[in-house]
Amino acid sequence: MVATPLKPEKNQTEKRLTIQTEQINEDTTTIRSLDWDRDRFDIEFGLQNGTTYNSYIIRGEKIALVDTSHAKFRQLYLDALTGEIDPTTIDYIIVSHTEPDHSGLIADVLKLAPQAVIVGAKVAIKFLKDLVHDPFEFIQVKSGDRLDLGKGHDLEFVSAPNLHWPDTIFTYDPKTLTLFTCDAFGLHYCSAATYDDDLKAITPDYRFYYECLMAPNARSVLSAMKRIDKLDSEITLVANGHGPLLKHNTKELMEWYREWSEAQTKGDKTAAVFYVSDYGYSDRISQAIAKGITKAGVAVEMVDLKVADPQDVHEIVGRAAGLVIGMPPLDSAYNDELSKAVGTILAASKDKQVFGMFESYGGNDEPIDPLLMKFRDTGLTTAFDSIRVKTEPDEALYQLCEESGTDLGQLLTQKEKLKARKSLDSDLDKAMGRISGGLYILTAQKGDVKGAMVASWVTQASFEPPGFTVAVAKDRAIESLMQVGDRFVLNILEEGKYQGLMKHFLKRFPPGADRFEGVNVQMAKNGSPILGEALAYLECEVMSRMEASDHWIVYSKVETGRVSNQEGLTAVHHRKVGNYY
Repeated sequence: MVATPLKPEKNQTEKRLTIQTEQINEDTTTIRSLDWDRDRFDIEFGLQNGTTYNSYIIRGEKIALVDTSHAKFRQLYLDALTGEIDPTTIDYIIVSHTEPDHSGLIADVLKLAPQAVIVGAKVAIKFLKDLVHDPFEFIQVKSGDRLDLGKGHDLEFVSAPNLHWPDTIFTYDPKTLTLFTCDAFGLHYCSAATYDDDLKAITPDYRFYYECLMAPNARSVLSAMKRIDKLDSEITLVANGHGPLLKHNTKELMEWYREWSEAQTKGDKTAAVFYVSDYGYSDRISQAIAKGITKAGVAVEMVDLKVADPQDVHEIVGRAAGLVIGMPPLDSAYNDELSKAVGTILAASKDKQVFGMFESYGGNDEPIDPLLMKFRDTGLTTAFDSIRVKTEPDEALYQLCEESGTDLGQLLTQKEKLKARKSLDSDLDKAMGRISGGLYILTAQKGDVKGAMVASWVTQASFEPPGFTVAVAKDRAIESLMQVGDRFVLNILEEGKYQGLMKHFLKRFPPGADRFEGVNVQMAKNGSPILGEALAYLECEVMSRMEASDHWIVYSKVETGRVSNQEGLTAVHHRKVGNYY
């Protein structure tokens, strides 16, 4: 194993980029681009442990390169590649998908290996023709197709669209029992460990990655898993595109995807999110909205209008309870196809559906208002105010998108939740309601994103270090700010003096609204707001999370705290029933 630094680390603020090469099994080498300090990724969710971009070389009688790397690693990656192999001997470049963090250096590699044949899904080849301006040879593949490299490396391809790119394919090598999966089964976790040696350490990032990127595509995950199940042999190594490779816990970690996706799709309600890949920020914005929808327990179908079949669009709209439409470019090579696709959505929509719309900030978005009026005239209900992107998206904009998606999801599930409350056994319901709790307000801020939540399910859980647990509903906006490593403040309310704060924070805020407007706050050392009227506060760091049906149980250690009134008592919350707050 060789690790090559870009340059010596000078201080903690310098962004470290290194390359790691290692033989992972017979005839197969990985080139891992380690981005140690990256703290934001893709749909602008925060990273605690950086990330990696993994590329692979398979040597048979012929040689295949599986994926490349991010453009920021250009020289490092090309040096590592040429150090491992003569580029003029590369026969194939397998493109798992065309997202820039994995395909950003394809044009550079082709200059060194002009004889190489590109292998990818039909959609990937179509996208690459727009990205690589010089002509190239290619082979289009789909599920079941094979590419024999010799020496037993008879590669089989598995279609896996929307994981999480519309052109994704997996590649299976039966000689080494290795499945090359690019984004799927990955995690944003940068370390010198090539494999999943420390399951406990990587589990939070593995789950968080799934929630952000794969949960909105849970149906596609299950479809891909069914295709994987049909492979002739077992899989002993998952060669993913991000993070450590899955070698020691392969079956367990893959099965988690199946379990999580089945849970995600068990609801009756589905929302369809339509976007235009590779245009402006359409894919990122749509992913953020979809993530918010899934937090409300609603399944999502992501549909790329650039490649969607009109009949598929019609069927998806027909079975969806909610629709989200991203504005396509007004003038482009795809204009006629995109206009027809949007027309199909409108024609197939019906008056019981809810919908929302967003701009992509692509420079020439089709205007929202004319289409908005057409959907309203059809009788659809607006789930959230149209998201109009006037500048490059930032943290606040992505928070607005996620909260808008959650609003749509909650709108779709509110009737079912009311029915569920009424259907519970009254004796059990009343008995559960006798579990009392204190009254607290969680406050958090990360960058420009702020959040707050009234909480009553708070319990001390440890003495050393001092710590407690709090239950956070999955569809709460603040949940995204309470991942492992995040910091927040627990504000403890005072008996007889909490009504004003409760009234303020219990009201429904529109997506993206400032929860603290008009509230007396000061900033804690950890950067989160402290409520001036609170009886006491605790500054906390999230240490672990446990899933508990519709809530997350979040265990946090306390770093510091203070009481404003030594004689004050904590406000207590008594419920009559136990099936809602």
